[in-house]
Amino acid sequence: QMQLVESGGGLVQPGGSLRLSCAASGSTLGNYAIGWFRQAPGKEREALLCIQDSHSSIAYADSTKGRFTISRDNAKNTVYMQANSLKPEDTAVYYCAATSKCSPWSDEYDYWGQGTQVTVSS
Repeated sequence: QMQLVESGGGLVQPGGSLRLSCAASGSTLGNYAIGWFRQAPGKEREALLCIQDSHSSIAYADSTKGRFTISRDNAKNTVYMQANSLKPEDTAVYYCAATSKCSPWSDEYDYWGQGTQVTVSS
């Protein structure tokens, strides 16, 4: 059974950056595609990015394209999301999730982390 734990969230000023981490245990991360999602209060969960392997990633959300990137370090069993040029509308709980093949649909992911809060505010 895979467990995922997100970290790296917090309070950041507009224009700032954060690197979120998604650490896996209980299974080898390299066997899975890992997606990042976010959910703001009162809104549906939104797919942001997914990484299938070290050389293949997909950006799903137009609102974060060019600002957010995804990478993985299979040796550390960790996937990262670098979030730059943050805006107040990026405020949300950010989740990572594991699946066999990248998808923008949350119900196709088998394992989820507990989420990490990102607040963008001055």
